[in-house]
Amino acid sequence: MTDSADATTGKTPLGKRILRLAGVALLCLAALAGGLVAALGPDRTMALFSGEEMAPADAAPSTDTADAGHGDTGHGAPSGHTDLPDGHGAPAAQANADHIVVTPFKEIIVNISATTVTGRATSRFLKLNLALVYDDAVPGATEIEARKLFLRDSFQEYLRQLNESDIQGSIGLVNLKSELLRRARAVSGSDAPQEILIADLIIQ
Repeated sequence: MTDSADATTGKTPLGKRILRLAGVALLCLAALAGGLVAALGPDRTMALFSGEEMAPADAAPSTDTADAGHGDTGHGAPSGHTDLPDGHGAPAAQANADHIVVTPFKEIIVNISATTVTGRATSRFLKLNLALVYDDAVPGATEIEARKLFLRDSFQEYLRQLNESDIQGSIGLVNLKSELLRRARAVSGSDAPQEILIADLIIQ
C-alpha cells in the first residue's frame, strides 16, 4: 500500500533521496579534486592532503646562482669594464681628450704664384691664420712648443712654393692641411701633431 501511495502522490522515498544527495556530493568532491590537480599540480595536491610542506615554485634562486656571471671584480660589474681608466668609468677616448692641446701660430703672409685669365704669370699675397692640435701625452710632444719657430719657418717654405690653383676648392684645402701636418710631425720628430686648424685663408 505504501509503494502505491507514493506512486500516486508522486513523492520519492527518503532512502532514494539520500542516495541521490550522496551521488551529487561525490561528483562535487571529484570536481573539486580535479580543479586542485589542474591548479596546483599532482605533487602539490598530494602534499596538501598529506600535510607535507613544499618550497614555493617562485622562490628566489640561491645566492650561488644569482651571483653567477658577475665575474671576479667583487662589485658585480662585468669583467669587460675593468679596462676603464682611473676606475671612474670614462672611456679611454674621453681620457685622451684631456691631453689635447691647441697652439696657435702668428699670422703668416707669403707670396704665391698665380696665372691671370690671359695666361700671364703673376703673384698673389696669401694670408693664413692657423693652429696646431697635438696630443701632449705622446712622446716628443714637449718639443712642439720649443720648436714653433722652426714649424712656422717650415710652413712658410712650403707655402711659397704653391700656386693659387693648388689651394682652390675643398680638395686644395684638404691637401694643404695634410702637407702642413706632415711637416709639423717631421719638424717635431713625433706623432704628437694630430690636426691643422685653419681660421683664415685669404688670397689677394
